[in-house]
Amino acid sequence: MHHIDGGVCAPAGFTANGIHCGIKKGRTTEDLALVESEVPCAAAAVFTTNRVKAEPVKLSMKHVSNGTAQAVVLNAGNANACTGKQGYEAAVKTARGVANELGIPETDVLVCSTGVIGQQINIDAILSGIPALCTGLSKNGNELARKAIMTTDTNYKETAVEAEVGGKPVRIGTMAKGSGMIHINMGTMLSVITTDCAITPKMLKSALRESVEKTYNCVSVDGDTSTNDTLIILASALAGNKTITRKNTDYAAFLEALNAVNTEMARKIAGDGEGAEHLLECTVTGAKNDKTARALAKQVISSSLVKAAFFGKDANWGRILCAMGYSGEVFDPAGTSVSFSSGAGDIAVFEKGVPLSFDEDKAKLVLTEGEVTIKIDLADGTGCGTAWGCDLTYEYVKINGDYRT
Repeated sequence: MHHIDGGVCAPAGFTANGIHCGIKKGRTTEDLALVESEVPCAAAAVFTTNRVKAEPVKLSMKHVSNGTAQAVVLNAGNANACTGKQGYEAAVKTARGVANELGIPETDVLVCSTGVIGQQINIDAILSGIPALCTGLSKNGNELARKAIMTTDTNYKETAVEAEVGGKPVRIGTMAKGSGMIHINMGTMLSVITTDCAITPKMLKSALRESVEKTYNCVSVDGDTSTNDTLIILASALAGNKTITRKNTDYAAFLEALNAVNTEMARKIAGDGEGAEHLLECTVTGAKNDKTARALAKQVISSSLVKAAFFGKDANWGRILCAMGYSGEVFDPAGTSVSFSSGAGDIAVFEKGVPLSFDEDKAKLVLTEGEVTIKIDLADGTGCGTAWGCDLTYEYVKINGDYRT
């Protein structure tokens, strides 16, 4: 397996585009994106578990339920959430407009939105932009599409890999947006994955759900699960591999490649948290099982007090033990050890339930690096898990204090 260029356009059969159509007043960059396959695809998706779901989420859940899709249209600047019948009709009109331009069934178009909650979306701007959006589709369109879905993101997020599946080169590409309102649970802010692997919708859904549990669902920036979280995968089957119909060695190879791109994207999202200065990775080993390890790791990186400590370069390990203690997971505090690691070195601060004397200056040096790992070792079993987050800074409050106005 190796990395390649092209993002969502890297797999065979996929093109993309991004344009500016003026959805949000004052925005001058691209705000409407489209990813399209030249053939109908096997499709699967996971969505937010928030009971308050945006109107495009409701529509896309309905459209993808049959396991097929051919295009995904995404907008930034307006979440189209809590907008009722008018908002739902806007999502329908968006799907219909793209379908008519591409000559495909309306139900094969999935719709995603991100931005401010509770404002009716400028559907006239979207409909006026759809013709140019569709005619401008190209193999290089990933560069415009990845920009069009950004809101408070400081960097675009995409990656692609090629791996051998069933003796054939199979490609997986992806793009995502996510910076704030992120406490992922069955999806991310917005993400589209494309692949030319031949795989049934059932197996595609299985692989996506398996991968999400160990990657996207292990990310938290601020503890808020969005109304719009959507993660979609389309498979064109143009790679020529024997169709994956069951969990075999081909399925395992595909899942390994999918995990690779999803892990990379999870790290990118966590590292680009609103106002963040540090990417935090928490690894838990020795837990009673992997699920417990992941839950403990995510609880640690979700703690506002832990996040604030890392912003201050303060090795306040007590906050880590505290967060683990209210996680609801069973572990033995007396068998717990904690250390920190970064490019500046490693430092142990807590060992088998007992605090250690450590050099505060060295600890601060370790925590000053842009990427810091929290290592937690338990004595309860062989389970392991990793989660990703970021520090909590003054800038986060500035960004979100007047986000709507």
